[in-house]
Amino acid sequence: MRSFVAATLEGDGGFEITQVQSGFDALKALPSGRFDLVITDVNMPDINGLELIKFIRSSPVYMHTPLIIISTEGRDRDRARGLSLGANAYLVKPFTPDALLEAVRQHLTSP
Repeated sequence: MRSFVAATLEGDGGFEITQVQSGFDALKALPSGRFDLVITDVNMPDINGLELIKFIRSSPVYMHTPLIIISTEGRDRDRARGLSLGANAYLVKPFTPDALLEAVRQHLTSP
């Protein structure tokens, strides 16, 4: 999935991205730079995407950074939980490259 997202965003979207393999790796990467948007899966090794969102939303540096969740968890309650924790968008797998690009562009240009 990471390869699909990376290929879509770098190739089709022209975005520069940073990939990590787990929620813990994401926590380690956040202090190393300034990220304009975060995409997370709910189901990840170590720290899941919902825990990652809680951390990001508590960070003064990243509390307003747009967050997009991608997940196989597509029930209304899963979506509602992710959005209530602070995600800006929730894409259910499988999704199209166009849907991903649309969500990213929408949240990178929002105030």
